[in-house]
Amino acid sequence: MLKDNNSQKHSTPRPAREGQGGGSVIIFCAPSGSGKSTIISSLMPCQELNLFFSVSATTRPPRGQERNGVEYLFMSPEEFRKHIAANDFIEYEEVYTDRFYGTLTSQVDNQLAAGQNVVFDVDVHGGMRLKECFGSRALSLFIQPPSIEVLRQRLEGRGTDSPEVIQQRLDRAEYELSFAPYFDKVVVNDDLEAAKTEAYTAIHNFLNP
Repeated sequence: MLKDNNSQKHSTPRPAREGQGGGSVIIFCAPSGSGKSTIISSLMPCQELNLFFSVSATTRPPRGQERNGVEYLFMSPEEFRKHIAANDFIEYEEVYTDRFYGTLTSQVDNQLAAGQNVVFDVDVHGGMRLKECFGSRALSLFIQPPSIEVLRQRLEGRGTDSPEVIQQRLDRAEYELSFAPYFDKVVVNDDLEAAKTEAYTAIHNFLNP
């Protein structure tokens, strides 16, 4: 299991599930502020890719106009721990104390059985566990910022986080960047339109070998 001094890991990959259902799995990982969400949003309307979000569970509070069951399944730490005890997650992570993210097995199985290509937006540990779980049925993409300094500028430009939170995100980003070589495809987002095209091409070629 990977070592991470900034998070607490409690999940173990399940056996590969390559024979279940008709859909494929597309995994996106990136440090906060890398442009991952923008790239994903540009790909979701592409009907030929047949992409559908896997809505992750989290204990963080909603941001802006986020809705329960749409962007995330919002839970209390106590509720999340009940699901852990029931072994309901394919993967989950306690990123900070009482700040959980996880993927419910039942939701993913239903989507794959319906033939959907399921998109995951998870941290690096969750992404690597999902890749191990789904094997060749999954494509893992890592969206990488041009540099830590550019990432700092992007996070500061959001105007949503305190300087302390920004530094915390930057510290974690430096750690997460070390895992980029373990992903099937690394997309460096120094030009947003080019990064969108590169991600689209990688997914299209994966789904149409």
